[in-house]
Amino acid sequence: MMSGNDIPKVQSNEGDAGRWNLDPYLNRLAEEAGADMAFRPGADWPSWREGLKERVTSLLGGFPERAALEPVVLERTVLADHIRERIEITTYEGLRMPIYVLLPLDAESNPRPVVMALHGHGYGSREIVGLEPDGAERSGPPGLHKDFALELARRGFVVAAPELLGFGDRRLAEDLEGDPKKSSCHLLALHLLMSGRTLAGYRVYETMRAIDYMQTRTEADPDRIGCMGISGGGLVASFASALDERIGAAVVSGYANTFEDSILTRSHCIDNYVPGIMREARMADVIGLIAPRALLLEAGSEDRVFPLEGAKRAYAALQQIYEAAGAKDRLEADFFAGGHEISGRIAYEWLARQLGNAEK
Repeated sequence: MMSGNDIPKVQSNEGDAGRWNLDPYLNRLAEEAGADMAFRPGADWPSWREGLKERVTSLLGGFPERAALEPVVLERTVLADHIRERIEITTYEGLRMPIYVLLPLDAESNPRPVVMALHGHGYGSREIVGLEPDGAERSGPPGLHKDFALELARRGFVVAAPELLGFGDRRLAEDLEGDPKKSSCHLLALHLLMSGRTLAGYRVYETMRAIDYMQTRTEADPDRIGCMGISGGGLVASFASALDERIGAAVVSGYANTFEDSILTRSHCIDNYVPGIMREARMADVIGLIAPRALLLEAGSEDRVFPLEGAKRAYAALQQIYEAAGAKDRLEADFFAGGHEISGRIAYEWLARQLGNAEK
């Protein structure tokens, strides 16, 4: 039995909201994460790069031995200015992925540079190749993606547009009914996290498998490969280009930023989160692994998802990395007037310069 002296004193709850506010604690965790492998001027760039590549691969969940691709042609449509095929390949053992392949009409006799086109959130690869969710030819406006895969094909590139895991036809059964833009990202990511894998890692590795396939195509020049991605596809473009040196030039649209200015400031899709990444590096460090290969950032002035201020901070950090790599002239940015969307204002011509004229 408690005595009168043991009874807790009643305290005023004035100020409790401030005392129990989690925001300062989360901010402190972010500050203490350390980014131990962040690039610092004067560091030995080659050693830094190899060490961080190894750590990023591990944090993504690692990559398996490559299974046989076993490609199958699902459809082929000859259009006025290009050929559109849909191909299916094996990525992970037991997992198949469809890819739209867009071909210039004369690519069979005149191999062209390849661009991997990586869509963001929406209804999948159809959204960037000029199709409606049901596969019909587009009848309305293209939205934030601006049919950029189709635009690239019309400029003479061979284009591969993989259906990223969790979108379009690659959703869980419960999500296939209803809104075609509803993704399966959340539950897929949770399942993968429980087995030590990440959704980002799966999408990056599957992009590498799509490159494996494109290098078998006679219409494609296997030594001239670029990559372009928007938003969640920008994440995939960033990490895939960082880890796969077959990609000679990358356009990262609506993604390059700082973690603190973007995915830690609002409720983003779970596919943006890689456990432990902030202990190792900043976002700019991961993207900086692309150096000395060519990199173009696109960031809209009104982007509320990956704000312009954070994009400019990332660009400043990337300038230091590219200078250390002796490649400062291979880094560019398109800070354009617009929102969370593809710009394309300079990206298409930039890719042609980096990969060689796609019309030849």
